[in-house]
Amino acid sequence: MVQKLDTLVETPSQTAGPYVHIGTIPTFAGNPGIYPEDLGLRAIEDGAAGEVITITGSVIDGTGWALRDAMIESWQADAAGKFPGQAGADAKVNGFCRFAAHKDTGEFTLRTVKPGKTPMRGGGFQAPHIALWIVARGINIGLQTRIYFEDEDNSADPLLSRIEQRNRVDTLIAKKTGDGQYRFDIRLQGDDETVFLDM
Repeated sequence: MVQKLDTLVETPSQTAGPYVHIGTIPTFAGNPGIYPEDLGLRAIEDGAAGEVITITGSVIDGTGWALRDAMIESWQADAAGKFPGQAGADAKVNGFCRFAAHKDTGEFTLRTVKPGKTPMRGGGFQAPHIALWIVARGINIGLQTRIYFEDEDNSADPLLSRIEQRNRVDTLIAKKTGDGQYRFDIRLQGDDETVFLDM
């Protein structure tokens, strides 16, 4: 039997608003002591194997303004391409990190290890990448995207190869700015809008 549509009505969506920081990274929001430390504070612990890198960037709206209330979560493999919980995974790589844009500049920083390529079930590999989830005021549903690296071989990556508008692939590529330094801006709208994923 089909449910009547007037029985349960859809509730309105809500943006993350300013409260997402209070609930998820309270120390950053100015409310220390709720947790011993904010969950996901670090992507890696001291002694993690592999190349330690720093990725900086901003979440930029359609007017070119860097959002100063954006919060991002990252998920990644270790330098050998293994995720936490897999046999042989580096215990010093948390895989998960939660960080926010700077309140004044809108710039975020992620310090981590450069991930290795990850094997796929049917054979082959995904190019080294970091998955991101982005929320901020005005974003009704968290956005998902990935960071790839310009100094890696991305030619056989199955996700990148499925992007039909090839000029948009570049929106997922972090640019090397120095030794162990990368820049990755997330653009919400406009000509260089970042490719967002439904994963």
